[in-house]
Amino acid sequence: MNNIAALAFISLALFSCKKETATVTKLDPKTGKTITVEVPADSVAEVKENPAIKDSLGLYTQSFKLEKGKTYPLTTYQRDVKTMTDPQGKTITGTSESTDEMSFTVNDVKGNVYDITINLISKRNSQTADGKTVIVDTKQALPKDDNLKMLWNVNTALTGNKLNMKMDTKGNVISITGFEPVYTKIATALGTMIKDANQKASVVASLKESFNEKVLKDQFTKNLSILPKKGAKIGDKWTTSENADPEGKMKVTSNYVLKSVGNGVAEIGISGGIPKKSDKKTQGPMTHSMSSELVQNGTIKFDQNTGWITNQNITVNTTQIETISDGKQSQSMKSESKSSVMVNPSGK
Repeated sequence: MNNIAALAFISLALFSCKKETATVTKLDPKTGKTITVEVPADSVAEVKENPAIKDSLGLYTQSFKLEKGKTYPLTTYQRDVKTMTDPQGKTITGTSESTDEMSFTVNDVKGNVYDITINLISKRNSQTADGKTVIVDTKQALPKDDNLKMLWNVNTALTGNKLNMKMDTKGNVISITGFEPVYTKIATALGTMIKDANQKASVVASLKESFNEKVLKDQFTKNLSILPKKGAKIGDKWTTSENADPEGKMKVTSNYVLKSVGNGVAEIGISGGIPKKSDKKTQGPMTHSMSSELVQNGTIKFDQNTGWITNQNITVNTTQIETISDGKQSQSMKSESKSSVMVNPSGK
């Protein structure tokens, strides 16, 4: 009897000392997925009081609350399926995929500015046509095909590098540095394959146009900060636009809506694209017509506590039809593209 009483007392004591816990949804820095974990209830209260994406009188604003020493993933993946239909109705289909794996390590935070190392981890490209697939992957060995060796060498020289980024807690990218050593590494890699100095310089110059501070600042600003600076309520909509061609004649419109915020996740919907546009030119008896359209739809999710993007999944469909007619008969060529544009995709 005394033993039973003693056991009952111990159980009561253990129960009394046990801290209250709660489950929260957070970003797994290793996989980029949202996971549910059990944490002390008092710590949940602290986080919920001041999360990165927070509510003030129903208006949600986005900031960043990243932890010193932690690493956050940013892997981008795109899959394009293109179909060409000739005037005789014959179709040709090709598929291409590209993956860029990066991560961001927070070295320090001073005031409202983060000191971050951007880790350029890997690149993968693949193309499939006529039942054949070719892959260029920096995690795999040098391809045997001579036509693919240059791309592999350039991508391998590009990855395994680190850049330094300064970003404030509002998501404004202040600076990105460290490009010159990367350019030198790429030029050295090209030196083993391109003997002509002018040709090598041309390739490096072309790469600099697509891989520089301005391009990356624009990319990260676009991917990391979506909510408008003034904030948005649940159901609020806002619109942005960017050039679809170098001349700026065509604009891609992105319509956003704040769908929900809760359980540690903020979800934003996206739609829009390029409205159908037609152009017709006539010269003598011949008429040349061109029509094009782009439609995008998808969702973007952020970790409410850190402000970091956890997932993006957007589909982009484009259609272009070119027709030539002499007034009696006509021929048309149709091009369709279905793309998936993802950030931190699961399983990629």
